[in-house]
Amino acid sequence: MGAPELWDDQARAADILRERAGLMQATEEYVARHKQLEDLELLLDMALEEEDHQTLKEVARDLTALERDFSDWELKLLLGGEEDEKNAIITIHAGAGGTEAQDWAEILLRMYLRYAERKGFKTETIDLLPGDEAGVKSVTFTTSGPYAFGYLKSENGIHRLVRISPFDASGRRHTSFAAVQVLPEVDDRIDIDIQEKDLRIDTFRASGPGGQHVNKTSSAVRLTHMPSGIVVSSQTERSQHRNRELAMKVLRARLYNLEKRKRAEKKQELQDTQKDIAWGSQIRSYVMQPYRMIKDHRTKHEEGNVDAVLDGDLDRFVEAYLLNPEAAE
Repeated sequence: MGAPELWDDQARAADILRERAGLMQATEEYVARHKQLEDLELLLDMALEEEDHQTLKEVARDLTALERDFSDWELKLLLGGEEDEKNAIITIHAGAGGTEAQDWAEILLRMYLRYAERKGFKTETIDLLPGDEAGVKSVTFTTSGPYAFGYLKSENGIHRLVRISPFDASGRRHTSFAAVQVLPEVDDRIDIDIQEKDLRIDTFRASGPGGQHVNKTSSAVRLTHMPSGIVVSSQTERSQHRNRELAMKVLRARLYNLEKRKRAEKKQELQDTQKDIAWGSQIRSYVMQPYRMIKDHRTKHEEGNVDAVLDGDLDRFVEAYLLNPEAAE
């Protein structure tokens, strides 16, 4: 694989222009919000002077909306990483534990799909291997939208669930694990040299039940990159050409990530260096028994509303991660 050409003149110029546009937009958004705040302060003074209770309620409502808008804007300002603005490719693998772990993997899948929906991101399932009885063994999907990778990179790692298992007739408490991998999608400006001779291409019929996340197809594609040993597959589209296109997108992202790790000489990164999907390696714990609490072990942020988080309300965990880059490492 050829080294990615990250900084040719054309790419550098495009990056500078994009950075300039981002700074201008951030400045304009700040000025606009400051003007909104001044207008509301003026309106508040008038309402208090005239004892206009209806206007006071409207000001309170608008201030709440402005505060939420400002928090979103402030969070976006933290997304200044080299790849934060890119789309994300997410893979979830169930840990050991059979049906219980596979159900946990599907719960995480729903959580991220709901989070993407809240953010206005588009998602597309590339590959899904259903569980034997319930849940999923593994799933790969893309999340497309402004700064999708920047928002979701905090989720990379091992996630631990503690609950009374719905699959245990004795009602015992179980601990389950799932691994989440988040990669930035490689854009066309980065040259990833993939030779046809280095690829083994297999086609097969999609296996397992279709379900709500995957369509049955007779043109699934599996790509094996011989030099690196990376294997990716796609089976969600009816077209073999489209499945190959999606699989190539994931392969390019994984090769790019592999090359980055080699060049930086890091021993622990996103791809092949994840710890065992087991005790002591989790980044976040979701406890439903004997109490209800979700805790991020990197940032120490906690949330007691478990149901809201599992329904996609991840903003406070994402914010804590972005505000504490040293704790998150």
